[in-house]
Amino acid sequence: MEIERKFLIRQDQLPENLAGFECRHIQQGYLCTDPVVRIRQDNEEYYLTYKSKGFLAREEYNLPLTAQAYAHLKEKADGIVICKDRYVIPQENGRSIELDVFGPPYDGLFLAEVEFSSLEEANAYLPPAWFGEEVTHSSRYHNSTLSKGVPADSL
Repeated sequence: MEIERKFLIRQDQLPENLAGFECRHIQQGYLCTDPVVRIRQDNEEYYLTYKSKGFLAREEYNLPLTAQAYAHLKEKADGIVICKDRYVIPQENGRSIELDVFGPPYDGLFLAEVEFSSLEEANAYLPPAWFGEEVTHSSRYHNSTLSKGVPADSL
């Protein structure tokens, strides 16, 4: 079960020392968006992921892929393949903020995700001051929605 909250971040609120954090380069496409079936390259690792419906909490299953299988499936992806850099920002409580900095066509879109082990933890979480609007309950900011080529200026 994946339990996460998601927040928009304004460019002028990004951490100044962003380059000092671990960064993973992610490329992902969607074979289906209902239900969500995603392929992802995360640095040099490859996955096929199934996600159930939901917002704050939903089932998620990951299966490893080879680079060749990923390349084969990528040709079959619907819509656009999303590219983003994911910065992992540790917090004092042992949690991490995953800050996604999107590439074209979503330049200027910054989303922070925080994962939790329970709904109680998620509901009790107080986001840092630099977080913007919470979009956890908006499908508009699901990567599966973005893969459909939603115009960036409509976000």
